[in-house]
Amino acid sequence: MPAGGSLKPASKETVEQRLHYVKQDGQAVFRFAVKKTEEMCRRLLDRNRLQPGDIDLMVSHQANRRIILSAAERLEFPVEKVVINIANYGNTTAATIPLALNDAIEDGRLKKGSLVLVTSVGAGFTVGALLVRWAI
Repeated sequence: MPAGGSLKPASKETVEQRLHYVKQDGQAVFRFAVKKTEEMCRRLLDRNRLQPGDIDLMVSHQANRRIILSAAERLEFPVEKVVINIANYGNTTAATIPLALNDAIEDGRLKKGSLVLVTSVGAGFTVGALLVRWAI
């Protein structure tokens, strides 16, 4: 957002120039998200001496279907092992992963003992991934 805060407070000019809207370079965000998702997941798999085939389910932050599918393809995860529900709810920010986990439970893909790879790329270019052995 080019304007706002104390650096460039709201004024007639900044409002007329529409400087109080978030702007982003979509292609750069896409490339970063796919690359970092793959890197974080590979690092986590390597650290735990696992291969993509050892994972029962991949659950990603539901910001963009193409990002999720591109990262899964790079990681060689079959699409049937990837939870994608963005078409049902949109990007619900912090709720995307819990909603996706719930959907996976309801459709029978997430069961007790499943090994789940959870990953996210978010605001400020934060990234993370974790492995979960589903215990419920």
